[in-house]
Amino acid sequence: MTGTTAPHRVLVIIPTYNERDNLPLIVGRVRAAVPTAHLLIADDASPDGTGQLADHLATDDPHIHVLHRPGKAGLGAAYLDGFDWGTRHGFDVLVEMDADGSHQPEQLPSLLERVTDGADLAIGSRYVPGGAVQNWPWHRQLLSRGGNIYIRLMLGIPVNDATAGFRAYRTTSLNTLALDDVESQGYCFQIDLTWRAARAGLRIDEVPITFVERAIGSSKMSQNIVLEALWRVFRWGINSRLGRLPRTTP
Repeated sequence: MTGTTAPHRVLVIIPTYNERDNLPLIVGRVRAAVPTAHLLIADDASPDGTGQLADHLATDDPHIHVLHRPGKAGLGAAYLDGFDWGTRHGFDVLVEMDADGSHQPEQLPSLLERVTDGADLAIGSRYVPGGAVQNWPWHRQLLSRGGNIYIRLMLGIPVNDATAGFRAYRTTSLNTLALDDVESQGYCFQIDLTWRAARAGLRIDEVPITFVERAIGSSKMSQNIVLEALWRVFRWGINSRLGRLPRTTP
């Protein structure tokens, strides 16, 4: 579908909410791993001063940019705003990455290489050969693995880790996915875009990564996030079987 020209402008989008302690660490690791990449810190008015720290980092590095959002509106909305910003500023590849260190920037070149080779979406996957999860309790792993099996069964997408949040999109491909009507948040946002990409016939590659549970701060995972994903996936799956979904085309 797409050519194999090497991407020359990469934007790493990092949503933040109360990540002041993690932010300098993750920014430094990204800058070291892919020195030519730019970073966009999309902060949801963090009360701990994350946004102000981001501004300080940006003053010293022209590769760092800050998007101040008016309040905590969810992961999906932050990424959509980041996608819009990156598209308007002419970036070829848009990367999603958590601020807490669970996504290792040192593995980002592997995702970018897949996009260079022609993938429209490269997903950093925990559940393909070579992928792994560190420091998760058994019940968290069971929930994640079971959730991805449920997603594959309900939606019929050949992706092992549809909830993964470490991914790289070719911008031109991402912008074919009718993002204006995306309402999902949290992990469900990742499922939503993965399914849209699959239905559009985009090339999706899974790249093995090692996911490491955060060492600083607290997880943003909540029961509501899980319930949203379960309900939306069920509704999408049923509607798909009944032929009630609009056809998404690239």
